[in-house]
Amino acid sequence: MIRKARIDDVKKIHGLLMHTEEHEALVLPRSFSQLYSHLRDFVVAVDDNDDVVGCCALNIIWDNLAEIRSLVVVPSQRGRKLGRKLVETCLSEAVTLGIYKVYTLTEAPDFFAHLGFVEEDMEKLNQKIFLDCLNCARFPDHCNEVAMIMNL
Repeated sequence: MIRKARIDDVKKIHGLLMHTEEHEALVLPRSFSQLYSHLRDFVVAVDDNDDVVGCCALNIIWDNLAEIRSLVVVPSQRGRKLGRKLVETCLSEAVTLGIYKVYTLTEAPDFFAHLGFVEEDMEKLNQKIFLDCLNCARFPDHCNEVAMIMNL
């Protein structure tokens, strides 16, 4: 099941974002302070025991632009389309909010292409570059992320 994140989910979301495997795509870590401040951005996937097994956030950038970020599904739950459902839930929320352009920076472009995102020139997303990229250990010389965008 996919649902909005709750305050008692923050520690699990933090664990998901902090403990991705080296062979997995990079997910920028978030501090507890950032997670509490942006909790309303997150949706989570939960298993039958209501344990958080995935998360994704819709971050509003500007009046006409939002970002899909912090997408993680625990390895044992992959292949069940939870990543797709998390992203689709965020896209639905974007439409509800009246935001019709959503982007992501990803090391998994094929996944997002299957959802309808198309590759975009990174330079066109300069608002994002100055926000999170400056804090990334891979910026600027070792970034493997691809910018992808979807017009809803």
